[in-house]
Amino acid sequence: MNQALQHQALELPAALPLLDLLDSYADQGLLSRLSSAFARFMGTLGMTAPAQTVACAVLSELERRGHSCLRLDFLADDPAALLEWNATQWQDLCAASGTLPESLAAWRVALTSAAQVLQAGAEDGQQPLVLDGDRLYLRRYWRDESLVARALIERAAQARVVDTAAARNWLGKLFDQAPSASEQNDDTDWQKIACAIALRSGVSIITGGPGTGKTYTVARLLALLFAMSSQPQQLRVALAAPTGKAAARLKQAIDGALQELDQRVGAALPLAALAERIGSARTLHSLLGARGDTRSFIHHAGHPLEVDVLIVDEASMVHLEMMAALLAALPVGAMLILLGDKDQLASVEAGAVLGDLCRDAEAGGYDANTVAYLEASCGEQPGSEFLGDAGTLAQQTVMLRQVRRFSEPIGALALAVNRGDAVAATACLRDDSTGALFWLEQAQQRDVLDLVLQGRAGATGGYRAYLELLAQRPVDVSQADYEAWAKTLLLAFDTFRILCAVREGDWGVAGLNLAIEKELDSVGLIAKRGEWYAGRPVMVGRNDSGTGVYNGDIGVALPDPLRPQALRVYFLDGESVRSVLATRLRYVATAYALTVHKAQGSEFRHTVLVLPSVSTPVLTRELVYTGITRARAGFTLVSPQSAMLEEAIRRRTERASGLRELLNAAATGSR
Repeated sequence: MNQALQHQALELPAALPLLDLLDSYADQGLLSRLSSAFARFMGTLGMTAPAQTVACAVLSELERRGHSCLRLDFLADDPAALLEWNATQWQDLCAASGTLPESLAAWRVALTSAAQVLQAGAEDGQQPLVLDGDRLYLRRYWRDESLVARALIERAAQARVVDTAAARNWLGKLFDQAPSASEQNDDTDWQKIACAIALRSGVSIITGGPGTGKTYTVARLLALLFAMSSQPQQLRVALAAPTGKAAARLKQAIDGALQELDQRVGAALPLAALAERIGSARTLHSLLGARGDTRSFIHHAGHPLEVDVLIVDEASMVHLEMMAALLAALPVGAMLILLGDKDQLASVEAGAVLGDLCRDAEAGGYDANTVAYLEASCGEQPGSEFLGDAGTLAQQTVMLRQVRRFSEPIGALALAVNRGDAVAATACLRDDSTGALFWLEQAQQRDVLDLVLQGRAGATGGYRAYLELLAQRPVDVSQADYEAWAKTLLLAFDTFRILCAVREGDWGVAGLNLAIEKELDSVGLIAKRGEWYAGRPVMVGRNDSGTGVYNGDIGVALPDPLRPQALRVYFLDGESVRSVLATRLRYVATAYALTVHKAQGSEFRHTVLVLPSVSTPVLTRELVYTGITRARAGFTLVSPQSAMLEEAIRRRTERASGLRELLNAAATGSR
């Protein structure tokens, strides 16, 4: 028996009480079963010391909750809070362990002694875990974070030659609108700055809340890129987003903006013809070429995308692994433009990439070179409060600050929630006299069903509008006329949505979808006789290239015009519709109610946010903010317990990550 196996044989029995306790915690829902199983598996590889076993379980659990690493200082300072356990549960774990390190240094020693842990900078033996500074990673997340940091810094450092006089001339033509009254207090045109900044390197980041004009800005950036290119007809532009809905909205917004610009610039720049070459926006999975049986993609570093400019919207939803794959597949000379709201919910998978990249975007931090470049290229100068030297990537990051499109009460509520002011948020909801906001406190499920049937004062409609259109289904009409009716119905459905914080229970997606179906059936608006029925809204849960539908696509089941006894699911596809036989869709779920996560990238005239009746870790400030900002004209908050709103606003999402440290290290290395 070799030394490692002898070590394992001696220590594994002693670890069994600890492993059994971890299994018990998994039974209680304190850990996932995968986390306890991972700790047991790492024990078979030799990580049998109690501290190592606990670290493996906690690391796996945090990855499941969206963290990319385990910060040892968190583990040393307040491990119970880190896991959202009570003190007794952690004390029981300590007792089963015999003893656990109590300081950062002691945790570091316990982990560096394990042969299965690679210390960053040491000889790589392909160990499954990596300790980088005081951050413990599963190997693939360390690899992905390192790749993202290195690739972004390299692209930000790619100096492009810019004809600043030409840029200033074109930006003057593209941004010649007079400032609105709300903008006159701030003379800085951040949209123009964002376009100028994007010209000078291989990556730019444009962040801002709803209505600040991210897609308006990027449409002008596209026009600027066409204008500044020596061969605009050869410029290969791709549009992408994490979900099909977000991709469709991106394409629609950019097409509309380019049509308006085409009329403004006239023959000097054939924007209409150039815009036709852009093609449809795609999901990131579709763009990279997802393979159904693997996590890898068709496009990668060895087979890069054929693109010169890539615009990615809703970047807050892009998780770490996807961002790494995207950057690896992007050609060296291509330009990447990331758009997103840094304050929205991050992806359900590990990482909060946009949040990490834009954490200090509000402060600006522009150095003297950037200020001089902006003066020359667009005639704009950030105020003195935005000057500094925040690093390489900060020079390529712009936060849009003026809200140009948003219901004022909804915007005020979103801002109050975002800054953590529960008192102001409550006042917005209770004191609004415009009808834009409404708060159903101490609500019953019946209240949600009433909203579904008829909306409320100031925000009428609900789902009745699209279901009444369903009853008016045309017969014996052309395919074009039938699709026009289907499009009208889909647009009517998209005016209203129920959003939930949780999936299960009476106040979750599962419970409310069942209740809504039952209610609509009882009043004769649908005829539910099985899983599929005319009028059923569904969300696609997995990418399926065979049917051309992707994760996040939402459609409605309607009778097939050629075979009315069969159902087809119709989806909006830009200005047209497409359809798939219902029997071909395997991974769909009823979508009267969605989680807030699933609604990202969408916008509805009237949005209803339903909070749970009991506290849950997923109920956070970011979730409430994201739910509110899905609403265009009307927002209704439904809370069985009024205290849940204040609790959510108080709880912030904090995801452990080493991306900022790795960005700083990569920037230092590139100088």
